[in-house]
Amino acid sequence: MNSLFDLGLHALRARYTTSTLSCCEVIEEVLRRIAAAGDDKVWITRVADDALREAAAKLDARRSEVATLPLYGVPFAIKDNIDVAGLPTTAACPGFSYVPERSAAIVQRLVDAGAIVVGKTNLDQFATGLVGVRSPYGVPRNPFDPSFVPGGSSSGSAVAVAAGLVSFALGTDTAGSGRVPAGFNNIVGLKPTPGLISTEGLVPACKSLDCVSVFALSCADADAVLEVAATPHPATAIGKTFRFGVLAQRDAEFFGDDAYAALYAQAIARLRALGGVPAEVDYAPFRDAAGLLYGGPWIAERTAAVGAFMESAATDAGIWPVTRDIVMSGRDYSAVDAFEGQYELSELKADALAQMAQLDFLALPTAPTIYRVADLEREPVLFNSHLGHYTNFVNFFGLSALAVPAGFRPDGMPFGITLIAAAHRERALLAFGARWQREVPLPLGRTTSQLPPADADPVAREDRVPIAVVGAHMSGLPLNGQLLELGGRLESKGWTAPIYRFYALPGGPPHRPGLVRVADGPGGGGGAIEIEVWSLPAAKVGRLLQQIPAPLGLGTVTLADGSGVPGFLCESHATVGAKDITALGGWRAYLKTLAV
Repeated sequence: MNSLFDLGLHALRARYTTSTLSCCEVIEEVLRRIAAAGDDKVWITRVADDALREAAAKLDARRSEVATLPLYGVPFAIKDNIDVAGLPTTAACPGFSYVPERSAAIVQRLVDAGAIVVGKTNLDQFATGLVGVRSPYGVPRNPFDPSFVPGGSSSGSAVAVAAGLVSFALGTDTAGSGRVPAGFNNIVGLKPTPGLISTEGLVPACKSLDCVSVFALSCADADAVLEVAATPHPATAIGKTFRFGVLAQRDAEFFGDDAYAALYAQAIARLRALGGVPAEVDYAPFRDAAGLLYGGPWIAERTAAVGAFMESAATDAGIWPVTRDIVMSGRDYSAVDAFEGQYELSELKADALAQMAQLDFLALPTAPTIYRVADLEREPVLFNSHLGHYTNFVNFFGLSALAVPAGFRPDGMPFGITLIAAAHRERALLAFGARWQREVPLPLGRTTSQLPPADADPVAREDRVPIAVVGAHMSGLPLNGQLLELGGRLESKGWTAPIYRFYALPGGPPHRPGLVRVADGPGGGGGAIEIEVWSLPAAKVGRLLQQIPAPLGLGTVTLADGSGVPGFLCESHATVGAKDITALGGWRAYLKTLAV
């Protein structure tokens, strides 16, 4: 547990924005926590302490940019099968290690947004496993009980977040590696639609299925990372009433774990209380597809990724014996097997998606049970396969998924459920997941962090409201930070229809814009004015309006293409005596005249 301050992404951002915290202070706290954790087997490589301090100091010198850097000063960890320039990439195999000159595309995007790389985390070697114990670098310590597995393959990333060592972490997910560790560590695990986040710079496991995943303490934090990592597709929100798929009794497999079975039943009851209508699904096509990943020709894709390395590697390369056996078993499959597997998968997918078409999401156990580290020493393959019972099919079917905490067994070990939806439903799942976290209050990981304020919760894109701005709220101008702090996003730039007069009103800074509609058509006296259309979460529009003084108010602004969007207009009486700047065509042009 930790208590000095909250490392949650939104908590840090709030303090940075109010200048009550520096990046240097955050990094010192991160280093203190890492030192206190001791030899927890989380890290394979860390950025040197002095280099971390230097990175923080450089960001502190850029404090004026906090409003435009969405991840300003946020420390994060990266699974060690994702490249970071200058740090070794090992995939948890010492003999495979190399030092990339360039960071993976996703890492560079996060760093460009102000995030601070703390280090590379431990994993099941070559991302082959769901247990977190298949690594020559040791077993990351599950913060709830080190005798239990941390989950894999993204073991170190999940533990780093759950233990409060970083604000968020990147993992990968092929068969559940971005979800099972989230379930075992009481945190959020976002597995986006395959292809949404770039996999450039990722050591492949199964290249056709691999996804970069995000671990965070809250859905709001995960959403903030997703906003930088990729552009989510539009997604209709999950309503106050919704239909969700559940396991039939005949399909509910918990491998003897009665506590997990009871927690799953409790989660279904809670979803009902939130307005959900459960519908039993026939799990057979999902289960049968899951079986293809390790019991079918797709294992050969792992052979294609690293089989040649394993065949030529020195005996001291550090290859995990179980991993070698799994990867090299791909040699047993033929091209015919591969085609027949594709045909079978196509039929299973059609059956499964037909069932999901009537649902908002599936609600499944993230894992059917959790094992002790000693259990895996006895049954390294069978028990690992058990953990993928409810995860392996998801990337095969091109779906999106979100793992969320859902309670604890009597012995204190976490249980989670995963919400699984159609492709490109990440934002809808995150919005619902935020609602779940508020209605089912649980600790965040094993930290003392708190959920962000409710107005930070993600919303589906249709829950955003466009706002047209023509003055100091435009990009890079003095009041643009108001939009950014409210979750604003620039959607487009353009011009109004030529039916407006534009004025510089008294007041600051340095004056205020006044947009007034005049008569349409020839002789109306209007002009076209430069405009930006931003969008805000619907729940935050009221807060923006509170910051806009009269005589400005919200009305409909007509764009050059004839469409109308909400925007700020001025009451005509306020333009008496104001400077008419219509001929300049926009506020930026007006500001240039002041600088002359």
